[in-house]
Amino acid sequence: MKLLIHFAVLLLVVGCSPKVVKPVEEVIVVPPPTKQEPKKPCVGFTDLSDKEREIAETAFVLYKDEIKQKKFKEALYHWRIAYNLAPGSNGRVKSHFDDGATIFKHLFDNTEDAGLKQTYVDTIMMIYDKRKVCFGDEAYVNGLKGFDYYYYYSSYTTNDSIFKLLKSNFDVKGKNADYFVINPFTKLLTDKMIEGSISKEEGRKYADLIFRAIDNGLATCKGDGCETWKIINEYAPLRLESLEGIDGFYDCNYYSAKYYPLFKMYPDSCEIINLAYARMLRGDCAQNNNQLMEIKNAKTTKCYVAPPSLSCAAQGNENYGLGKYTKAIESYLSCVEMSTDNDQKARYLLLVAKIYYRDIKNYSKARKYAYDAAKIKPGWGEPYLLIGNLYASSGPLCGTGRGWESQIVTWPAIDIWTKAKNVDPKSANEANQLINRYKQYMPSKEDIFFRQIKQGDTFFVPCWIQESTTVRTSD
Repeated sequence: MKLLIHFAVLLLVVGCSPKVVKPVEEVIVVPPPTKQEPKKPCVGFTDLSDKEREIAETAFVLYKDEIKQKKFKEALYHWRIAYNLAPGSNGRVKSHFDDGATIFKHLFDNTEDAGLKQTYVDTIMMIYDKRKVCFGDEAYVNGLKGFDYYYYYSSYTTNDSIFKLLKSNFDVKGKNADYFVINPFTKLLTDKMIEGSISKEEGRKYADLIFRAIDNGLATCKGDGCETWKIINEYAPLRLESLEGIDGFYDCNYYSAKYYPLFKMYPDSCEIINLAYARMLRGDCAQNNNQLMEIKNAKTTKCYVAPPSLSCAAQGNENYGLGKYTKAIESYLSCVEMSTDNDQKARYLLLVAKIYYRDIKNYSKARKYAYDAAKIKPGWGEPYLLIGNLYASSGPLCGTGRGWESQIVTWPAIDIWTKAKNVDPKSANEANQLINRYKQYMPSKEDIFFRQIKQGDTFFVPCWIQESTTVRTSD
């Protein structure tokens, strides 16, 4: 019986021919369609008789008002009349497809029936397909479907399917890709690159398209639309930065465009000089590259460091300075094996953790080696400061850079910074500064109230962090 009900729901939506529909309070009989063939792929107002057109146009007005008033039951009734009579509307208006998706999302959110949920998702996707038939722009429609699957209905398809839908938007539109596909596509792309399920060539192609789309969006946006592009620019480039940890992924142009301006801003900072030099070498910049030569000269004249006593450390430093981060880690770990001093071992382990954090962008391994360092040297706060930074920087990894998923990472970060100052008074000043800085990014009272949780509750933070923490608010 349930299957019959579900099938009936689908038939009511996808049928283009009008039907006798039961209203909420009164019966409105929709007259049969005219026999005139539509001028476009879908029947529009001009294809209808005067009576039909009046009913359709009235239904369009009524359902929109009812959605605004959150009267979704009534809105569904009038939306069906409008959708079935004139899916082509006036040949320009397409919002009824989005409105239909909104109505059925409300139904999805307000039922626990698994079968109905599946039916509503299928219905939404069929509405989008109908939009494609009526108005074309398959790339845009695929983007809508991918967006909805990613954010609302991810359990009803696979990440591979979502990736293909979003990718098709870029394949057709390039740097003019629709803004709403950029963040979810960036997340899926970086995940696939890190897990090795797509090639470097494909990854570079789409990373470049994402950068170009953001540049184009920021350059051409107007009014309130620029705020949207600002949000995208806060998330996607940071997420793509994680791919710097893949050997040979980005080229010289990427690293020079990013790190040479940083060097020019801080020409006397050895930390920045060494970072810029190593990154440009990592991008295989030629030795006669003018920017690389300038940075190398600054490194030679301003940043001399005496060689360490252990040969493994010297080799590690050399590899690191050349942007060979994996080899540098191998050298430093050999120092851990060779050393008989626990303090020295702990420092090499923390150095490895920092490379995984800052350079390779593998946060899980960074945490592992930081904890290893803390075990070897009890009472040392620096490893915990680093782990807190790992958590606090995970907003773009665990969410969109803004919003709930990105805010809750501050809770375990503050937990671990508190531990740092408790185990090591020397770390207290830095830990307190970090705690005070990130308190403002915690969720608000309204955020936790909306999710029916309370301050002081135990809360499990998912993503790669996988830690239980205490709910706190910024206000």
